[in-house]
Amino acid sequence: MSPTLVRHQLPHSGSIRCDDPPAPDRSRRTRDWAEIQERMLVPLYEAAYDRLGIGPGTRLLGLGCGSGLALLLAAARGAQVSGVDADESRLELARERLTPEGGPEHTRLVSGGLEAAAPGEAAFNVVTAFHPVGCVSTVEGLTASLTAAAGLTERGSAVVLGGWGPVERCATAGVLGVARRLADPRGDCAAGSAGGWPSGRDDLEELADRAGLRPDGSGRVACPFGYADPASAVRGLLSTGLFEAALEATEERQVEKELAEALHPYQRADGTVWMPNVFRYLIARTR
Repeated sequence: MSPTLVRHQLPHSGSIRCDDPPAPDRSRRTRDWAEIQERMLVPLYEAAYDRLGIGPGTRLLGLGCGSGLALLLAAARGAQVSGVDADESRLELARERLTPEGGPEHTRLVSGGLEAAAPGEAAFNVVTAFHPVGCVSTVEGLTASLTAAAGLTERGSAVVLGGWGPVERCATAGVLGVARRLADPRGDCAAGSAGGWPSGRDDLEELADRAGLRPDGSGRVACPFGYADPASAVRGLLSTGLFEAALEATEERQVEKELAEALHPYQRADGTVWMPNVFRYLIARTR
């Protein structure tokens, strides 16, 4: 099945600015992810859901579900959703979105391992792992999670893997170079643990093979990163987690300064920041 490129109009993040009240770093970055950055991947989520016909009858497990936007979109289509994430602060936001009074029924959100996410009477029939892969340590951890998740599904269930597209079609590649350079990576990850950039065009297929999954089609999706201003762009990008190694090695003020400088080529006349990107997804099947 040949890849397809899907283009979507991205919601503008004009209301998100950097004059909000300060908050502790972890809490602030979690909120920045949910309010600024997470929406940039909506075209990826929607393209995969359209491809699979997500709706009533779908029992979906989201690996690395974060603050739950992808799960919320699936629930809005009628799917029963469950999510797992190691970041309790992001998971708390997911709970706010998905399990308020009157929220979607049959929703389960857990931190840590997959044991607590095991389905009840019916097995899952879709698993998603939308976070881009590339670093060896990330791939090893995700392989183990995918293998475990496959054991909770019906045979032949769909597993969606997400990743960055070709470097030459992702404007953000150059900006993430700041993270790699400031972190002074040791070489244990092809893209540097700071950047998480894929090392090759077949990364998703290799990951599927390692997890014992059978590839069954792929696609490419335009996911531009658009921000109201450079300050919002800095906040959004820092919230991704791709700059954590840089922030550990360098003062936050220096990371922010160099990141803002790297964003200059993408700032438009009206002050907004726009970086075209192409993301890729792979549909695989459990055996």
